[in-house]
Amino acid sequence: MPAHRVTVLVGSLRRESLNRKMARALAGLVPDRLALDEVPIRDLPHYDADLDADPPAPWVAFRDRVRPADAVLFVTPEYNRSVPGVLKNAIDVGSRPYGKSVWSGKPGAVISVSPGAIGGFGANHHLRQSLVFLDVPVLQQPEAYVGGAAKLFDEQGRLASDATREFMTKFLNAFADWIALTGRR
Repeated sequence: MPAHRVTVLVGSLRRESLNRKMARALAGLVPDRLALDEVPIRDLPHYDADLDADPPAPWVAFRDRVRPADAVLFVTPEYNRSVPGVLKNAIDVGSRPYGKSVWSGKPGAVISVSPGAIGGFGANHHLRQSLVFLDVPVLQQPEAYVGGAAKLFDEQGRLASDATREFMTKFLNAFADWIALTGRR
């Protein structure tokens, strides 16, 4: 069976983002059952319902790239106990116009990454609230709140901690199982 196609959305725009590093490190750990595709969100114009009749080209390209995915993985920092505005905007762009959401029915998972001790717990749970409304069945266990992230990567951007590599491998395998269980093929 071919690998499940997984759209990866990184909620940080910074080039040296810890979340981007995590998303890239996952590519080296991903089981053969998954194919990760990071979809950029930097250039998405803000969602504005007035533009739905003639959507901007970046919206169309984003929706067209996400729509064929089998699942979605969110890798996000925490800003003010929630997700960054750019990630929320991407979610809104993909969910509209009403009735044509690119998210509906796609299994999802959330990894929150933070230099802080609680690993973006607030962002992780706030995002899950939106995903319930968007009909994205979210992997419940294991949860991935990655704290102390500033010390997790080596100079090449790989995970330097054996324990973190093992946990993220377990997480990715659980996500692959979740997609097989809940996904539409």
